[in-house]
Amino acid sequence: MKSIVQISLDLTDINEAIDTARIALEAGVDWLEAGTPLILAEGLHGVCALREEFPATPIVADLKTMDGGYLEAIMMAKAGATHVVVMARAHAETIKCVVKAGREYGVKVMGDNMACDDKVAASRWLEDLGVDYIVHHTGFDERTGVFAETGKRLSPLDDLKAVVEAVDIPVQAVGGLSIEEAISTPQYGAPLVVIGAPLAIDSHAFSVASADLKAILGEIVRRIQQ
Repeated sequence: MKSIVQISLDLTDINEAIDTARIALEAGVDWLEAGTPLILAEGLHGVCALREEFPATPIVADLKTMDGGYLEAIMMAKAGATHVVVMARAHAETIKCVVKAGREYGVKVMGDNMACDDKVAASRWLEDLGVDYIVHHTGFDERTGVFAETGKRLSPLDDLKAVVEAVDIPVQAVGGLSIEEAISTPQYGAPLVVIGAPLAIDSHAFSVASADLKAILGEIVRRIQQ
């Protein structure tokens, strides 16, 4: 699978999200993600607005679904999402419901292993339940809290290779990566590269992190896809 670059629109204003998405696509980004902050702020209307503005672009709705999987997935599918996210911490029946909705509505399902004690086993379990992609995820609060308490930096790269080797579906690594680390993930066998907080989006202010976003994204895309 060729590398795909996805920007996570972890913003709280739909107009800023659309402006940022437009810049990202001009820079060569492949997929848009309606990040959790955007979904919390704008809901289905935010996904609808992205779909109206960018009719041919894949849109990931980062719902982090934990329950009501079938309904949440079809609501986002009807709003224009092409991908939805369900958590490995959810009940197996919830994951099955999201997968069922995905099959019926033509939406791909991404299974997120955040907060799982054994992320390798969780990823294998998600694949067995029928998800299409694995999101290998070290959460914001987790890595921030652990660093404050111990000075240790947690990273999804720590066990990314083991996750990739455990499954036969595409993997993306998410959570506090530097630009160089994000660019390196295809070398681990994880072809879905996510650019979000703190690379493009300020993870505290939920606003665009750089005035020269197009140049930064363009360089990232060039290096990943060269």
